[in-house]
Amino acid sequence: MNAQRTRISAYALLQEHDSGRILLCRLSSELPRWEGHWTLPGGGLNFGESPEDAVVREVEEETGLLIEVGAIATIDSLFDCSGESDFHGIRIIYHAKIVGGSLRCETSGSTDACEWHDLNSSPEVAMVDLAELGVELARQEWSAISMRG
Repeated sequence: MNAQRTRISAYALLQEHDSGRILLCRLSSELPRWEGHWTLPGGGLNFGESPEDAVVREVEEETGLLIEVGAIATIDSLFDCSGESDFHGIRIIYHAKIVGGSLRCETSGSTDACEWHDLNSSPEVAMVDLAELGVELARQEWSAISMRG
């Protein structure tokens, strides 16, 4: 039986509602399997850290932005049994809004770029499944907002 590993992580769904854009971060060479793919800003919890505190910390580390955490958008599970150990990832995606900071790229970390992506053109970039889920959630929200006028 393979060793088993569980990781809990928290991510932010950051949208510009007036323009229909979503903030994504590009994974760096620190994660060779996913290098160049886009994901939601966020990451793993440190021991003893709440998911809300983790997403605030991770977003600031990766983007330079300060956020206010809102409601949970969704909780997702990832299972990967293809490596030396079996992996179970629990990923919490929060609605969040920017309350400060300036957009910048992380240095020496798991991401190397962060950019706003139009919800209509985002399929043109390589995304991990978490980002695809975030884009779909953002599209649904954008559609509901657009219909209300």
